[in-house]
Amino acid sequence: MIDLYTSTTPNGRKVTIMLEELGVPYNVHHLDLGKGEQKTPEFLAINPNGKIPALVDEGGAHGKVTIFESGAILVYLAEREGKLLPKEGPARYEALAWLMFQMGGVGPMFGQAGFFKRATEQVPFAIDRYFGEARRLLEVLEGRLAKASYLAGEYSIADIATYPWVASGTAFLGLETGPHVSAWLARIGERPAVKRGMEIPAPKSA
Repeated sequence: MIDLYTSTTPNGRKVTIMLEELGVPYNVHHLDLGKGEQKTPEFLAINPNGKIPALVDEGGAHGKVTIFESGAILVYLAEREGKLLPKEGPARYEALAWLMFQMGGVGPMFGQAGFFKRATEQVPFAIDRYFGEARRLLEVLEGRLAKASYLAGEYSIADIATYPWVASGTAFLGLETGPHVSAWLARIGERPAVKRGMEIPAPKSA
């Protein structure tokens, strides 16, 4: 059985979308980030970085697996089930490249833009810096999606990782998306598993 420790953030939603797409039974442990539940000794024993999501798989192929960082969790689940990430060749590395694009770019830049937007003390330089980078990243996505329906050509963990950030981030930040990004958002948002995963479902088991 898989135990997922998560909350209603884009990074949390990545993993529930993935689990719903795979149809893998799992239990959800909701952490109240406002109350600091991600900093308790019990959770730090699972993720020493004190952030969600984190996953514990008691039934891993090589025994119990404890893993944190959302991108690593997506790769693990894809390899566990043999789905949503090519096993080898150029297609695999393209999917991983776009996954890292989200992990190193879209997530941090959108997150910082959101932080400074809602900060009590407004810092114009920081706001301009992170909003400008968020817009640039959307332009990169627009260029890519003008050439392909999905980031790595076929629907993959790259799309699963990026969708929650772009869907919720652009709305919160008030950023406009180009026609190709908009069509990609609509295409992914129509998937039943994505709809379920975006809701961070209630705990469930086999």
